[in-house]
Amino acid sequence: MEIGAQALYAALPILVAAVLLVGLRLPAKKAMPIVYIVTSLVAFIVWEVSFNRILASTIQGLLITIAVLWIIFGAILLLNTLKHSGAIKVIREGFNNVSPDRRVQVVIIAWLFGSFIEGASGFGTPAAIAAPLMVAIGFPAMAAVMIGMMIQSTPVSFGAVGTPILIGVNKGLDSEGISATLQSFGSNWETYLQIITSEVAIVHAITGTLIPLFMIMMMTRFFGENKSWTEGLSILPFAIFGGLVFTVPYALTGIFLGAEFPSLIGALVGLPIVTLAAKKGFLIPKNSWDFAPKEKWPVYWVSKFEMKLDAMNTKVDMSLARAWVPYVLVAAILVLTRVSSEARDFVKAWVIPFKNILGEGLGYSITPLYLPGGILVFVVLITYFLHKMEFKEMKEAFKESSQVMLGAGFVLVFTIPLVRILINSGVNASGFDSMPVAMANFVASSVGDIYPLFAPMIGALGAFIAGSNTVSNMMLSQFQFGVANALGISTAFMVALQAVGAAAGNMIAIHNVVAASATVGLLDQEGRTIIPTIYYCLVAGILGLIGMYVLGLTDPLIK
Repeated sequence: MEIGAQALYAALPILVAAVLLVGLRLPAKKAMPIVYIVTSLVAFIVWEVSFNRILASTIQGLLITIAVLWIIFGAILLLNTLKHSGAIKVIREGFNNVSPDRRVQVVIIAWLFGSFIEGASGFGTPAAIAAPLMVAIGFPAMAAVMIGMMIQSTPVSFGAVGTPILIGVNKGLDSEGISATLQSFGSNWETYLQIITSEVAIVHAITGTLIPLFMIMMMTRFFGENKSWTEGLSILPFAIFGGLVFTVPYALTGIFLGAEFPSLIGALVGLPIVTLAAKKGFLIPKNSWDFAPKEKWPVYWVSKFEMKLDAMNTKVDMSLARAWVPYVLVAAILVLTRVSSEARDFVKAWVIPFKNILGEGLGYSITPLYLPGGILVFVVLITYFLHKMEFKEMKEAFKESSQVMLGAGFVLVFTIPLVRILINSGVNASGFDSMPVAMANFVASSVGDIYPLFAPMIGALGAFIAGSNTVSNMMLSQFQFGVANALGISTAFMVALQAVGAAAGNMIAIHNVVAASATVGLLDQEGRTIIPTIYYCLVAGILGLIGMYVLGLTDPLIK
């Protein structure tokens, strides 16, 4: 079978997913089981992968799913715990009196606080928290959705304490095969993954510094009384300052600490600096900007429903500092268990290994305490006592989090196994390369050396279809790796471009737009976020070309 036909068959699961999710608008819980069946059939019939290997790959995928759900549960449980303890409302009210200028509020609440929530929780929670918060302090609901969607960019690759990298990229690549090659070159998988993490952080930092300015300019253009781009541009120095105080520590953290921390620490550093600067009037124009009076707003800007967060009860004796303590603890414990060898060994001591599944040489090990889920649940227990919660509040938080986990779990139960079938399809009776490699070889021969320009767009397309950076990375990382390998350029940097593009694609993912709209009581409203998405993918792609061919970036696989 010629390479073009192989590539077409290999791409069939992704094409089916696109048709079902985008064309037919089927929910993921109905579409992904179908895509799993299509993947299995292509592997079995066309690639001649044994039934035993398909089953072993499915089991491996289910084990990875358990680890992912553990992280999701911990992240959402902490958020719901803070909601029921009243901490989120206290944090929200702490922002209210910083500045009356809506442009300043966008930088602090959406960009910095939203990025922090993304780093801690991920999975669409920034829009769910920041958008209602903005509505509560006077933003039109539709503007809040648009701005809330734009949060889903720079911090997303390191959202939910690094899940898109630690699970998406890590389990989306053929780590066993790549590790063997790395060892022959005197390197290892951990070093390789850290190179990818560093490059993701650097590309995001360069591209994402302008996102606060984009947020402001789009707000003033589409929701301002004068429909003016320049009213947003007039606060450029402060917007750039707000971008840099996040992206500089964000990049340094990605380079030196790893994938769990950039969004968390970037926001923890940036929030107090920008808040203090705003109170002092640093770099802020003398004229304050606001929306037109509410009676002039179009009907479709306004929410018809009461915000759920407004109904939260808050503890009258809870200080702002105590409300923030759980998030600070998460960051501190994560850093400790990743930097200190003693702490790391302690949390890694409990391991549940699964080796040589069904005799196919496939395996996976779960480390419940080392995974961020274990740390998040530990902080939840501390929070229960620290915030003097009642048992019924904790019970409600647990119930809500379990419902979210079960909803996400049903989709992942099919999505992650189908990705593992794709990756593990290289062992077959047909003599073909694995399915992602077949696609990559065709693309490399068709597009050629300019492909890095398009790599982020492919990642964004994956996120648009799947509604998830993590899933896009799992589906497409091996494909992007294969293209780079075929072109003889840095595989690590190509995978990094995939991760960056997948983060940008979250801004236009239908699933995310609907979820963000629902949090403020709007339905079927678009956020015009295709503009920043195009900017993000184009700039990242240009950086890809520069990195590959001007700077000559390399990795341990290129000798």
